[in-house]
Amino acid sequence: MNADPRMAGLDPEVVAMVQAGARALRDHDTARAESLLVQACRQAPAHPEPLRYLAILQLHTRRAPQAVDTLQRALARTPGDALLHSDLGSARAACGHADAALDSWRRACELDPAQPTPWFNLGRNLQQRGDTDAAITALERATALAPALLPARVLLGDALAHAGRFEESAARYREALRLHPACGDAWRGLSNIKTVPLDEADAALLRAQLQRRDLSSADRVAMGHALGKLEEDHGRYDAAYVAFQAANGLQKQLTPWRAQAFERYVEDALAATASLPPPLDPALGQEVIFIVGLPRSGSTLFEQILAAHPLVEGAGELPDLGIVLQQESLRRGRAYPQWVAEASATDWDRLGRDYLARTARWRSRHPRFTDKHPDNWKHAGVLRAMLPGATVIETRREPLETAWSCYKQQFYAQPHFANDLADIACYLRGCEQAMATWRARDPARLFLHRYESLLEDPEPAIRGLLRDCGLAFDAACLAPHRATRSVRTASAAQVRQPLRAGTARAIAYGSLLEPLASLLGSLLF
Repeated sequence: MNADPRMAGLDPEVVAMVQAGARALRDHDTARAESLLVQACRQAPAHPEPLRYLAILQLHTRRAPQAVDTLQRALARTPGDALLHSDLGSARAACGHADAALDSWRRACELDPAQPTPWFNLGRNLQQRGDTDAAITALERATALAPALLPARVLLGDALAHAGRFEESAARYREALRLHPACGDAWRGLSNIKTVPLDEADAALLRAQLQRRDLSSADRVAMGHALGKLEEDHGRYDAAYVAFQAANGLQKQLTPWRAQAFERYVEDALAATASLPPPLDPALGQEVIFIVGLPRSGSTLFEQILAAHPLVEGAGELPDLGIVLQQESLRRGRAYPQWVAEASATDWDRLGRDYLARTARWRSRHPRFTDKHPDNWKHAGVLRAMLPGATVIETRREPLETAWSCYKQQFYAQPHFANDLADIACYLRGCEQAMATWRARDPARLFLHRYESLLEDPEPAIRGLLRDCGLAFDAACLAPHRATRSVRTASAAQVRQPLRAGTARAIAYGSLLEPLASLLGSLLF
């Protein structure tokens, strides 16, 4: 007798075929899995379950459009099947159809509100889009339905932190740690609430967990960073340095970053953008304020200041500029920036309008919006052709502070330059060289703003920032910590504190950072 109600109505032979296909997929034998599942679909063409498993295989093998088609065929047979709608959401998301994916997960939640997975998927993707309040609601439902679902608890902690609800956020992270004391994501979340230091009991637990031999590398890296932050907060700088060094050393082994490839990219990008066609519409993109520069350079604070202005929406780190350029690279069959010099004014106008269409939702409440994705500095050179009306604010912080802050911060995207001190120095030099060149080419739109100047004398710095963005002064920008927007970066807690000087941390490490200072060289000036 078949125990799986979803297999009801299938011949035992087909059930066995589907189950064998699922086992083959689990064992990474995708060819055998596909053969079995295709055969099962042929033998039971009217039943949705073999189709669902085939779609899972297609999604697993990066054939998301086929998975969408397969799931839609299954839904034509059973349109009220919540699990099919949930899987369709995943397939649509893999295709880059974010709105359609959310529609599928919402439909799954409506059809079977007792299932935690659709609520989790809905909450996770709402959070990625910046719809933090709705994400919190969905993730709370997921955790209530599945208390042991660890990722839901951690993501709920993240969402609450981004909303500024730090005590609730910490409670959710600690609930996750009670389920799994070596959950690196929970430790990272707690550590990122930088205004509330971890205590000595946390230190003892972290050290004990790091002695385990069954830790995943990802958990070990995250806990190493958390321990380093804890040691620093308690003034134990030698121990902090050792913890950060161990965490970064392991991450670099796992995902080495290629400095030579980066240096070639900077050279190619500078050469490709030396001459660009005059724009068809010089005002195109005037709604956008790009905030670019190095991670940990104060960009979140600058965005928080601008988002306090009544005409500006703080959108956070948007991937859209990179996606538009990547899609153009795929269309042309050449990597960016190799095709840049060949693009016409019509091409750039099309790409700029594509970006504006992708980001239209950020202009639903306010006419201007910020986009502060850190990697956007790499594309600043094409903006005078693609979005010539946009303002570009480069944020810069004292190099040693920037470099050391990058080394201490665990970044999600890997490989990353911040896992090695020499790589950090290479990256800082490349960014400074490129931005100086592009600023000289487009001085009316690219502006440099310094983090330390902002903290030392906020009002004139903020007035200058608003002036560069073409915005009238508004007193609300002098108190950015009062803004209630979602902040989806590691600085979420810091930017909700009043502006204050004296935030330097590297000096406390003394001679330990002399090698880094030497690597940075002239950048220190």
